[in-house]
Amino acid sequence: MSVAVRVIPCLDVDAGRVTKGVRFLDNVDVGDPVALARAYDAEGADELVFYDITASSSARETTYDVVRRTAEQVFIPLTVGGGVRSVEDVNRLLRAGADKVSLNTAAVERPELLAEAARRFGSQCVVLSVDTRRSVSAPSGFEVTTHGGRRTTEWDLLDWVRRGEELGAGEVVVNAMDADGTRDGYDLESIALVRAAVGVPVVASGGAGTLPHFAAAVRAGADAVLAASVFHFGTLRMAEVKAHLRDADILIR
Repeated sequence: MSVAVRVIPCLDVDAGRVTKGVRFLDNVDVGDPVALARAYDAEGADELVFYDITASSSARETTYDVVRRTAEQVFIPLTVGGGVRSVEDVNRLLRAGADKVSLNTAAVERPELLAEAARRFGSQCVVLSVDTRRSVSAPSGFEVTTHGGRRTTEWDLLDWVRRGEELGAGEVVVNAMDADGTRDGYDLESIALVRAAVGVPVVASGGAGTLPHFAAAVRAGADAVLAASVFHFGTLRMAEVKAHLRDADILIR
């Protein structure tokens, strides 16, 4: 049975504002996260993802407030990540209105956090987000990074996503750092490798620029396609992406 593909706008939130850069650098202000979330909900987005990209203690309270205000106004699932360090952080975000919580750096530093969160809240609430980039030294050709790509880890991409699934992650986001913000297309190789390695849903992230990029990611194995720049700057509309996927005989929500 085919699973309906989800189209997900991603909002990088910095001190209460949405921002976007290229390969995690040179970010520009895009707007108010609650207003953007409301607009994407109205346009037919299947889910929303918020990443708190500063993740300092001061920004943390801002993020809880943004999540609360967004959850009051939109009725599609909301995933929130960035700076989540403990089960209590997960609890607070879920209580603020998040449906799922994304774990990245903290999961690499202490993988047991995935298992603790899954046990307490269920795997459906736990998303493993992986910032990956190409590496000749990694067996799969892709390494795992942390801290917004500033630090390289010893994990190979495939070893890490398999471990994440074993520990209880209910979904894996493959964020291709080489492609992030470039609009040159998703990294199809990493998507296909992860799809073959895990049984949970795989979300493609990083590089969407044209309509064919979305269908290509799904054909490579993505269950959901995440994008930021093309939506924030009006290059593509949600309805266009969904119509393109439908025309490509891809089942959508």
